[in-house]
Amino acid sequence: MYVATTRAAFWLGCSGYWWGEGGSSRLGPSPFLTEVRTSGAASISVWADEPEADTENPLLATVEAAEWPRTPAGRRYEAIREAAAMVEAADTAEDLDALGQADRALVTAWQRDADLLLAERAQRRTDHGTQVALPARLSVSSLVSLARDPAELARQVRRPMPRPPARQARRGTAFHQWLEQRYGQQLLIDDSDLFGADDDATGSAGDGDLAELRAHFERSEWADRWPQAVEVPFETLIGDRLIRGRIDAVFKGKPDGFDVVDWKTGSPPRNEAERHAVSVQLAAYRLAWAALADVPVAAVRAAFHYVRHNQTVRPADLLDEAGLAAMIEQVPVAD
Repeated sequence: MYVATTRAAFWLGCSGYWWGEGGSSRLGPSPFLTEVRTSGAASISVWADEPEADTENPLLATVEAAEWPRTPAGRRYEAIREAAAMVEAADTAEDLDALGQADRALVTAWQRDADLLLAERAQRRTDHGTQVALPARLSVSSLVSLARDPAELARQVRRPMPRPPARQARRGTAFHQWLEQRYGQQLLIDDSDLFGADDDATGSAGDGDLAELRAHFERSEWADRWPQAVEVPFETLIGDRLIRGRIDAVFKGKPDGFDVVDWKTGSPPRNEAERHAVSVQLAAYRLAWAALADVPVAAVRAAFHYVRHNQTVRPADLLDEAGLAAMIEQVPVAD
């Protein structure tokens, strides 16, 4: 409900039902729907009365029917054909004067929506995209998106939408929970681990998969080292933007430096462009830890450890503060 109300562009429709297909008991309205109704901020089109106690579920009283053999057009073919005929008939009408006030308002809204969709399609087909200002506060994952695909980041900034659940999320969550127990800490989960594009989407989160990841980790160079800090939240200023993020683990390096490590349960990048994009994450982590520990940036190394492959990658060409600022400042600040 939170996602629905915060992501709606300009209108939110809420609905519910008394009867479901799974039994004879009335379901009743959702508490969220009741709250919307009593808030005074919503326009109530219809609110169905509560059925009597002995009312039979109408869905159970109806016998499902199907055509055989199955028609390629599907069961709703006649309804779709009828709707198309209505559209064609309406298209030949001279004006909307014959409609009532409510119907005219509805048709006007349809026309507005259609015009907006057509205008958006036409804009995307041209070479001139909509200018989107980058917010003054950014997450590290937004920096990676900026390096990987600025157009996609612009679409997310223009209209934020929740990401679909990723299958690799279960694997990353399970592995980080195990690390949480191993290190005796909490909150070893970050959004880049749950939804990282570099993770292999074909992996599962079964016990066998987790056992394999644990076995690989115990054979890695990090198994015998104890972190100085884990799940380190930070906010740091790069250029004129405030960057926020969370570092998976920090180890004491030799002789006096530090190793900042981000755990990855997927596969390493497959091309140079993707390697450059994800390295932005390490560049930000390195700058953030240098500021937190009050040490020179040169004293901080940063690495991805790809657990499944038992491979630690330490990019040698990480952007410094000036390089990250230049990448960010190519986009105007949001008002």
